Amino acid sequence: MKKPSDIAAFFAPRRALHNHVLTVYIVKELLLYFSIAFLFFFMIFFVNQILLMAEDILKKRVPLEQVIELITYSLPFIIAQSAPFATLVGFLMCIGRLVTDNELLILRASGMTFLFILIPVLATAFGISIVSFFVNDYLLPVGTLRYNELYRSILVSNPGLELESNSVKRNEDTTLVIGTVDDTAVSDILFFDTDAQRNQRIIAAGQTDVLQPKDPGVLMQLDMDNAVVVFLDRHAQQNYKVLKAHSGVMNVFSDSFFPASGGTNPRELTSLDLKRRIQEMEADPESSDFQINLYKLEYYKKFSLPFGSLFFAMLAMPVAVIFGKHNGQTIGLIIGLFVSVLYWAMMILGQTFGIRSGLSGFWTMWAPNILIGGIGILFFMKLIRK
Repeated sequence: MKKPSDIAAFFAPRRALHNHVLTVYIVKELLLYFSIAFLFFFMIFFVNQILLMAEDILKKRVPLEQVIELITYSLPFIIAQSAPFATLVGFLMCIGRLVTDNELLILRASGMTFLFILIPVLATAFGISIVSFFVNDYLLPVGTLRYNELYRSILVSNPGLELESNSVKRNEDTTLVIGTVDDTAVSDILFFDTDAQRNQRIIAAGQTDVLQPKDPGVLMQLDMDNAVVVFLDRHAQQNYKVLKAHSGVMNVFSDSFFPASGGTNPRELTSLDLKRRIQEMEADPESSDFQINLYKLEYYKKFSLPFGSLFFAMLAMPVAVIFGKHNGQTIGLIIGLFVSVLYWAMMILGQTFGIRSGLSGFWTMWAPNILIGGIGILFFMKLIRK
């Protein structure tokens, strides 16, 4: 007569194969719904990018091939934004369907615990996070770099494209106020900037012609009539100098429109490059806290956004089981879209507060994930106690 241990040993390989088959089935279903949700969010962000470009690029009659190039360079950004939200909505819909169709009940009856089901869910989300991180950390910097280079070349070839009637262009220390624009002619123009000693300079002109630059690094050349230049002394504001000219030429450099044209934009760097750059800036006494925090925000965002999929999966599994008994796919879609909007708002607010108030880049970028993950753990504890 066989001992119980011999019987358990006999059925062990079959149970392992059984669990493996069920795990593969869960992963396939999760990836299927993730793909559908990814296409949904991809189209939303893609259309949004097209609309932004239509306002900024297409109406300025940029050649079609250059527009297609700009869209191509924008794809890594769209993919990086879509993956976490697709994980949430796709997993909610998938698990909700399993609950509604009683497939989850069958899995439970076959001996699979909620913890065992959670493992392939988290493993799939982790795989998505790794791919998303690669896109966010490598393809996004390359795409951003190529996008900015092409956009600069478009402006240099036709500098009047950047000028809009009755508009204001701002950068850190530069403000350009533009009057009525007719092709390359500007009726009124007002230019504010500061020199190396932080003294302010104001330039005003009545009629200005925008010409193509002749020197590298110059974005546009302004041929001004009746120009007036005012120099202000920041140490003695009552003192100023005025320079008037019947005509004058001013070169507008690229950094008037591109904050990092003299160096590298944080989005153009990988996480390793960002870390090195932050260390260099912290060791440099001339680096401002604002700039350092800006780079830190981008550094932590490179990790928080792609690995948000993992936290979303932790939330999706128990929420779908608890609320997906009836019309699980529909309920999952509604909950997923609501949480996605809330998460997106928290990310935007965190980044805004981080830039304006100097809040820690780590907490502002990771707070949404921590909140989502904490809620997911609470729901899962409630689920296993039922």
